[in-house]
This record gives sequence, C-alpha cells and structure tokens, in this order.
Amino acid sequence: MKPPLKPGALILAGPTATGKTDLAHQLARRRGTWILSADSMLIYRGMDIGTAKPTPEQMAECVYRGINLASPDARFSVHDYLDAVRAIPAEAWETPPIVVGGTGLYLNALLYGLDDQGAPESDIREELEALLESGGIEALQARAHDTFPGLLDQLQDPRNPRRVIRAIERAIGGSPRHSDAWLTRRAAARCPQVPVLDCAPAVLSERIQHRVARMYAAGLLEEVRALRAAFPVWSETAGQAIGYAEAAAVLDGALGLDEAIARTCARTRRLAKRQRTWFRHQLPARWIDTGDRSLDDVAMDIERVWKEPDGCIDLHFNP
Repeated sequence: MKPPLKPGALILAGPTATGKTDLAHQLARRRGTWILSADSMLIYRGMDIGTAKPTPEQMAECVYRGINLASPDARFSVHDYLDAVRAIPAEAWETPPIVVGGTGLYLNALLYGLDDQGAPESDIREELEALLESGGIEALQARAHDTFPGLLDQLQDPRNPRRVIRAIERAIGGSPRHSDAWLTRRAAARCPQVPVLDCAPAVLSERIQHRVARMYAAGLLEEVRALRAAFPVWSETAGQAIGYAEAAAVLDGALGLDEAIARTCARTRRLAKRQRTWFRHQLPARWIDTGDRSLDDVAMDIERVWKEPDGCIDLHFNP
C-alpha cells in the first residue's frame, strides 16, 4: 500500500557537523516518532564511521529509515531513494516523521517530487550533483578532465561547481530544463519555514576537526580496508566520499595519515559551505544557532518552529 499522497513531516536541516543526528534522535524519542534520513551518504551499507551514521544504540532506540539502502559498489540515484521512501508502510505515516539531513537533492525530491517530465538530461544533473555532494569540486573536475580533456581550460572559474556542472552538461549534449508542470508544483507547494541548524564558521571548523579525528581514531581505516575486501570496485559516488577517498589513499600508500586527516577536514568544511549556501537560497530557513548551547536548549527552539501553524510540512514525492 502506498503512503498518502501528501504525508506530513517535521523537517530538520543543516550543514554537516551542526548536531542534526543527536538532536533528531532526542526529539524523535520525545515525540515517539521515527526518523527519515535525507543524507545521500547514509544510504551505503557498511560506510558507518566516515558518514557519522547513527550508532547501533541509537538505531535500537528509534526507527530509522532511508539509511543502509545500497552497497558501496552500487549506483544509487534520487529515484532509488524515493522508491525506498514510497515503500515505507502507509501506517508509518500516521505519525509524522522527522526528516533530517543535509542533501539538498533529497530534500527537494521529498518536498516537490521529481521532474520526470523534464529534459532527459536531468539524470545527468542528478549524477553530477551526487558526485559534488560526495567528492566536492575535485571529483567534478576529475570527471570533466577524464570525459572531456581540455574542458576545464575553457572555464573562467574552474573551481566554481555550478559552472563545471553546466559545462559538463553542455558537453554531453544539453542543459536540463525543468518542465512547466514541475515548476508549477514547486510554486504551489506549501513550504513554511524550516529549522536549519548552523553555528559560527570558527565553531563549525573546530567541530569538524574533532569529528574527523574521532572517525580515524574509531577505525575508519579498518572500515575501509574491510569494505574494499568485500567490494573491490566501488561506485564513483561512494569511492569519492569524504573521508573514504582519503582513507583509501592511506591504505594505498599515497597519503600519510596526517595529510589524510587534513584533507578530510578541508573537504568537510567545503561541503558545509555548499550546504549552507543551498539552504540559504533553496529553503525558507529559520536559522538556529547551535554554538555553545545544550541539546535541550536547541531542541526547544526547533520545537517552537514545528509548533507553528504550518510546522508539519506536506511532502509531494508521490506520483
């Protein structure tokens, strides 16, 4: 049985390392509800440490969906993600879940659905956006160089991900354009303000450094070694994932541990910057500072947003 056409959800968004996972878990337990992840890296089974996936203890205390959907060697698209969401039992939607994540592509799909009537090149955009999410501008540049040598030399700013994506699209054979039906649906969709977590750049940078150090100390290298033994060839998105590409380079002798940690931190900071920009321009964000505050204090601010008349948002992912 399909979920209702417009199931409701409480959305919690924010850049990486702002505390979304712990806050969503605390709020879900308090409300007696479940959590739907909107994070493109949490879909990979076995990629636990480097993605800061909810702990086994957290998953034993609360129902999590939208995670552990594919192996690292599988190609996985936003269409696959929505298929998994549509497969959630209808009765689960009787209690609005907490949708938590920082992947704009997934949030857009949940809020407005997919533009299946748009240009066929839209799959190209989706693939490139996923590559940017997992590997940053470096992964996009590598794709451009491998597929169209000399393409980057034609760009005024080859470090601008939007320009690189558009250049690859044009080189492949077109620039995707949304259908009028999708644009009309997006304009009509009811999307009030969404609580979006954030903190000062210096605070976030320090949090990222601590998180990355904990990941490597918790056994990221061992996790990657075991995954490579089980899956010798990974999908491009999984293979370029932040932390995993660097850990693989350490195992291959191409990077020292300190350099791998530094690169992982730098790529994570760039990801947070891209996410912040996306939320600023694509969501009606109600920014909530998580700086030097307790979980309970921040949770109260989130609850205040959710308790407003339109705090429970209609999702439009069903065909």
